[in-house]
Amino acid sequence: MTKQYRITLLPGDGIGPEIMAVAVQVLQVIGKQMELAFEFQEALIGGSAIDATGVPLPPETLETCRQSDAVLLAAIGGTQWDSLPAEIRPEQGLLGLRAGLSLFANLRPAKILPQLIDASTLKREVVEGVDIMVVRELTGGVYFGQPKGIFHTEAGERRGVNTMVYTESEIDRIGRVAFDIARKRNRKLCSVDKANVLEVSQLWRDRMNHLAKDYPDVALSHLYVDNAAMQLVRAPRQFDTIVTSNLFGDILSDAAAMLTGSIGMLPSASLGSSGPGVFEPVHGSAPDIAGQDKANPLAQVLSAAMMLRYGLNEPGAAVRIEQAVMKVLDQGNRTGDILSEGMTLLGCRAMGAALLDVIQPSS
Repeated sequence: MTKQYRITLLPGDGIGPEIMAVAVQVLQVIGKQMELAFEFQEALIGGSAIDATGVPLPPETLETCRQSDAVLLAAIGGTQWDSLPAEIRPEQGLLGLRAGLSLFANLRPAKILPQLIDASTLKREVVEGVDIMVVRELTGGVYFGQPKGIFHTEAGERRGVNTMVYTESEIDRIGRVAFDIARKRNRKLCSVDKANVLEVSQLWRDRMNHLAKDYPDVALSHLYVDNAAMQLVRAPRQFDTIVTSNLFGDILSDAAAMLTGSIGMLPSASLGSSGPGVFEPVHGSAPDIAGQDKANPLAQVLSAAMMLRYGLNEPGAAVRIEQAVMKVLDQGNRTGDILSEGMTLLGCRAMGAALLDVIQPSS
């Protein structure tokens, strides 16, 4: 019996529509092979939403997402919106989407693909075999804490304020997600904080130690965030699963991503306790190459695979997509961002066609 899924597509800005088109084609073919029927519906977010409606996240977009089984997002932002007030910049659409769907857990894998190992800026012997999952808390911490803003003191001087705050329940729910993921991987979890100077991190560490009692099969360790950043560059293979707060996770997940040599290859997932998750590549909207058929669609395609695995519980379909990406790379096909000597340069559409040829070879 064919399974039915409603997917909201958020192409967004820049290269977003180009890479989304490839992901949709791949999903349509995989769906036919695996008896999965996808009902796609597009909605506006980011700069395109600002141009059309004046706001980065129209209410109808959020409602459409809430009625979906999963949300596939491409990219948002661009230089043409940089001068807007902070509260209506394209990035606010993403923050509003996360808050509106109660997406508190961001999963950011950083895995070295053997075909691209020489694209890393680090030595082969340092990065070979790296396979890290960063679990970042998304809806708390310094990005959402109150009070926040720029205020005037009595002396007339401006004072910027952001507040890092977490409750026990917020820490516990992201901690359980991380422990569960670590249990499915190599049963190693590193919690990253700044407990030597921050009281909020002291609470974070206390709750992680408390949760560890429920996961005796998972080895829990702790690192201060500055040391963790150093260790990611010095000896990244020591890490398996990392859990950390919103601000620290924002920084460390990008650092881990660059171990792989190209941020254009990496997907991500944002999950809540119920309702649809959001699945998106970690790269930006690349406005400098938008509309030129130069974009790398593989991170978007791998985000669709994460959607199948974590959002729709269809791991078999996810594996087919992941294997197709590996085979296309084995064939020597590359977009410009991952091109090396002896490889074949493809544009965005041609890379999509190569994927489809692998998934559904012609007779």
